Amino acid sequence: MIRIIDFYFFALKVTIALLLAAMVVLVFGNVVLRYAFNQGITSSEELSRIFFVWLTFLGAVVTMREHAHLGVDSLITRLPKPVAKLAVLLGYGMMLAATWLMISGSWTQTLINLHVSAPATGISMGVFYGAGLAFGVPAFFILLWDAFAIVTDRIDVTTEALVRDSEEEAALEDPAHTAFPVLKPKH
Repeated sequence: MIRIIDFYFFALKVTIALLLAAMVVLVFGNVVLRYAFNQGITSSEELSRIFFVWLTFLGAVVTMREHAHLGVDSLITRLPKPVAKLAVLLGYGMMLAATWLMISGSWTQTLINLHVSAPATGISMGVFYGAGLAFGVPAFFILLWDAFAIVTDRIDVTTEALVRDSEEEAALEDPAHTAFPVLKPKH
């Protein structure tokens, strides 16, 4: 099961990279075509917008799984363990409620816009709103799993880093997983 989950998140990272590459090609290609040949790719802007939305939501899922989102946990680390645990679980409850709203709203918008076509490409606008589902469903399960791990003391909220205080801290902790790894000088 762990391999399947790891493969799923690997596939998400590959999809994110492909979406970013496609955006670069579409936008740069459109600029070159407009200025050099007085032509253009009609659907470039629309496809780039859809790709960007999907890239953002899929990236949020990967970030959530890796606990790489930025946050401040200085209060939680200073509270007594039972109070800290209660505070974190309360926060997780609010995040689950917000994620449920995201899922239900995205589902409703996807159904409403399923038969609406985008003007330039003709792609169903349900694809655009489906990105919220692609984020919401995995995020809901990630939050549930983390809350379960906190309740069962698999995660100690007073010592475990549930968020990153800064991007630099994240880069120093695990330079292999950053876009711009920190290079240490050789002596």
